[in-house]
Amino acid sequence: MAILPILCYPNPRLHKVAKPVAQVDERIQTLVKDMLETMYDAQGIGLAATQIDVHERVIVIDVSEKRNEPMALINPEILWASEGKQLGEEGCLSVPCIYDGVERSIAVKVKALDENGNSREIDAEGMLAICIQHEMDHLLGKVFVEYLSPLKRNRIKTKLVKAQKQALRA
Repeated sequence: MAILPILCYPNPRLHKVAKPVAQVDERIQTLVKDMLETMYDAQGIGLAATQIDVHERVIVIDVSEKRNEPMALINPEILWASEGKQLGEEGCLSVPCIYDGVERSIAVKVKALDENGNSREIDAEGMLAICIQHEMDHLLGKVFVEYLSPLKRNRIKTKLVKAQKQALRA
């Protein structure tokens, strides 16, 4: 297993649309393990393959308090989303130290393959539903800051670019 580098906004590779996984094989299983290790190391609750510059439809999530309920969703698709929405504060491993409000469906029903290639359906609500929607956005090349006003988005972009330049100089 390996801890992989996470792309930071505004990296243009975060906007690539992920392709479906053709077959859940040993390569995908290793990817899932590496993604989980990377997510836990970064103290996140979700990670999309897009964020580690792998443009395939794979996400990993663990919203449990004890961080012991990992979940892999391969080729996820939302079958149903509640009409009811909720504004919640979100953060992202690709947008470090930035949190802001995003409106999402309160509940979703998702169909996906697990890390063994078995089909599953998940009825999710609360934090899990929000996390699934957030990570699935990454697979479409969308970062949560794109839900914010252009002014906020530009301020965040400027702040992160400055921080990245300072980190390179250090």
